[in-house]
Amino acid sequence: MNAAAEDEMLSPGPSSNKNIYLRRRASGILGWMLTTFAFSILAFALLYLLGFVLFRGADALHMNILLTDTQGVAGGLRNAIVGSLLISGMGVILAAPIGVSAGIYLAEYGDGWLGRTGRFMSDVLVGIPSIVLGYFGYITMVLYLGWQFSLAAGALTLSIMMLPYIARTTEMAFRQLPSATREAAFGLGCSEGRVIWSILLPAARGPVITGVLLALAIALGETAPLLYTAGWSNYLWSGHFTHEGVGYLTYVIWSFIGEPYASAHQLAYAAALLVTLMILAINLIARLLFYRRP
Repeated sequence: MNAAAEDEMLSPGPSSNKNIYLRRRASGILGWMLTTFAFSILAFALLYLLGFVLFRGADALHMNILLTDTQGVAGGLRNAIVGSLLISGMGVILAAPIGVSAGIYLAEYGDGWLGRTGRFMSDVLVGIPSIVLGYFGYITMVLYLGWQFSLAAGALTLSIMMLPYIARTTEMAFRQLPSATREAAFGLGCSEGRVIWSILLPAARGPVITGVLLALAIALGETAPLLYTAGWSNYLWSGHFTHEGVGYLTYVIWSFIGEPYASAHQLAYAAALLVTLMILAINLIARLLFYRRP
C-alpha cells in the first residue's frame, strides 16, 4: 500500500467532519445560552434594585427633605447631603494628588524593588475591609490625635481608601501610552519632568480622571469607616474640621431603616435614592470622559 492510500484511509471522512461541526455548533449555542442567562440575571438584579430604590425613594423625596436638617428620626436630609459631599470631596482632594503621583512613579520608574513593594502594598490596601480602616482612623485620629468625631477624620480615612484605586488606574493609563511618545519627546530634548507633566499626563487625563471619579463613587457609598471617624450630627456643618461630628447619607440608610417609625423609613429611602443618583451620575461622567479620551 502506497503513502497516498494510507493518507486517504487515515484522513477523516465527510461524516466525521460533520460530527465535529455539529459538536462545535452545539457547544457554541450552549455557551451563548449560558451567557445570555447570566447576563439576564445580572440585568434583572440591577434593574430590580434601581426600581425598588427609585420607587420607594421618589415617593419619600420632597423639597422639604432637601431644605431642612434631620430632627431625631424626622425632618430632612440637608445636613446629611452637605456632609456626604464635604467628606467625599475633601477625601478625593487629599487622595488624588498622592494617588496620581504614586501611579506615575509606578508606571515610569516602578520596575525595581520599590515599585514592586508599592504595588503589593496597594493591592493589600484594596483588600482591607473598610471597617478596619475606620477602626484605624478611630484609634489614630479620633483618640490619639484628639480630633474626636469630625470631618477631617472621616475625609482622611476615605482618602486612604481611595489611594490604591487612583494609583493603579493612573499606572495602567500611563502604561497604555505608546513608548514612541516618550522617545519623540526625549528626542526633542525634553526633560523627564516635562515629558511626564506636559505630554504624558495630558494624554492620559481621561483614564486618570475616570479613576479618580470611580474612587469618589466608591467612597460616597461607604458607611463603616465613617461610623468610627465622622460620627453623626443632626446639624449642618458649622465650618469646624475637628471636634465636631458631621452627618452623611449612608448613616441615614444604615440607621434609620431599622427604626419603627414611618418618618425614619422615608428618610432612609430618600437617602438611598440620593446616594444612588449621585453614584450613577459619577459613573456616567466617568464613562463619558473615558470614551471621549484623546
